[in-house]
Amino acid sequence: MVTRRNFLKRTLTAGAGFMVAPTIVPASVFGPNAPSNRINIGAIGTGRISRDHDMPGVWKYDDVRIVAVSDLDANRVADAKKLVETYYAGKSGKPYTGVATYEHYEDLLANKEVDAVLISTPDHWHAKNAIDAVRAGKHVYLQKPTSLTIEEGRKMSDAVNASGRILQIGSQQRSMEQFRVACELVRNGRVGELKKIEIRLPGDPPGGNTEEMPVPKNFNYDKWLGQTPYVYYTVDRVHPQQGYGRPGWLRCEQFGAGMITGWGAHHFDIAHWAMDKEYSGPVEVYGKAAFATGGLWDVHGQYETEMIYDNGVVVTGTTDSKEKPNGVLFTGTDGWIFVSRGAYAASPNEPISTSSKALQASDPKLLAPLTDLDPVRLYVSKDHHGNWLDSIRTGRKNITPAEVAHRSCTACLLQHIAMKLNKRLYWDPVLERFKNDDEANSMLARPHRPPYNF
Repeated sequence: MVTRRNFLKRTLTAGAGFMVAPTIVPASVFGPNAPSNRINIGAIGTGRISRDHDMPGVWKYDDVRIVAVSDLDANRVADAKKLVETYYAGKSGKPYTGVATYEHYEDLLANKEVDAVLISTPDHWHAKNAIDAVRAGKHVYLQKPTSLTIEEGRKMSDAVNASGRILQIGSQQRSMEQFRVACELVRNGRVGELKKIEIRLPGDPPGGNTEEMPVPKNFNYDKWLGQTPYVYYTVDRVHPQQGYGRPGWLRCEQFGAGMITGWGAHHFDIAHWAMDKEYSGPVEVYGKAAFATGGLWDVHGQYETEMIYDNGVVVTGTTDSKEKPNGVLFTGTDGWIFVSRGAYAASPNEPISTSSKALQASDPKLLAPLTDLDPVRLYVSKDHHGNWLDSIRTGRKNITPAEVAHRSCTACLLQHIAMKLNKRLYWDPVLERFKNDDEANSMLARPHRPPYNF
């Protein structure tokens, strides 16, 4: 339960970067939800996905208030403040200036009025942001993937579980009806004995301007690089200085693994859900991929992967195509079921499936509604951000907690390691180590650049 606060005694120190003290607005402005019953939220990272998906995902709830925003780009944090305050002013019909701004997320976490945070930073910051947040007593909604490496993901999950705070990963497909239905049908044996799951993901183009550029005065680039090695600034390595188009860091291995984690964290999570392997992982992994050798962007291109689980199911990964659209294909002894997002996109700049239907089958009878003869029923969430907020209010488990998120991300990162080594690897999902392979085990972690190590 959110505790009562004295809003009139808010104190904001001068050491919080480019910070603006908020104006406290009476609860009457927003209706019956008094401050004592409100969930106050801070947004860490205010780029494309935060603006298009995460902040709108929570601000629509009357008992929630976004009270603080943080970003290492001063222009973006100013834009975020304006965006949030404009929304609340439009909702109430009265002027609103109640959002504090911070450069450093640590200062936002120190704000005692903040109950929970949306973390929408680049991938290489996810695990550290989440660890610091739960240790500061905040609940966390974390954009996927959970981590840059498997070791970081383990540290994140352990920190969340030790803290007693609630973390939900942004695997919103779990809250989309067609994905839950597909998993329920598979778990209830509609395709017979499950044999194979095929995951099809979008690709990323090579390219990117390698020209060194001066760091914008509004941007704390050294901290943005964080734990990763120092490299010179160029806009295609980071994010646009004008607008909120798809950022270049998504295509740089220094900051993430590419689409294998970018979309893979969604689809392989669905594979785990359908197999009842949410707290486990594969026992064998193989992968190969093409990697760009010129230009700035160096994440994987066309790829093929294969994972084998201890139940004998083979899970493969390929780049999507017109013939094989983005989505998840379950094949068993009695037929197949295919599920995708259909026309849904979390952001206007995001690729969508070319499939005309979100749920299909080899025989329409396989998609018939469940009956009393189908014993498996899965967790129902109709709104992903809303599910997280409800978990904060009630203390009940949410649909994608930290350990489930870590295991889904691990499956993706295992494939990435296999791509880099181009060989078959043997994984112990209990010990979270490769068997008899020092080279592969050396890739479970990366060195961290001080002072951003953890």
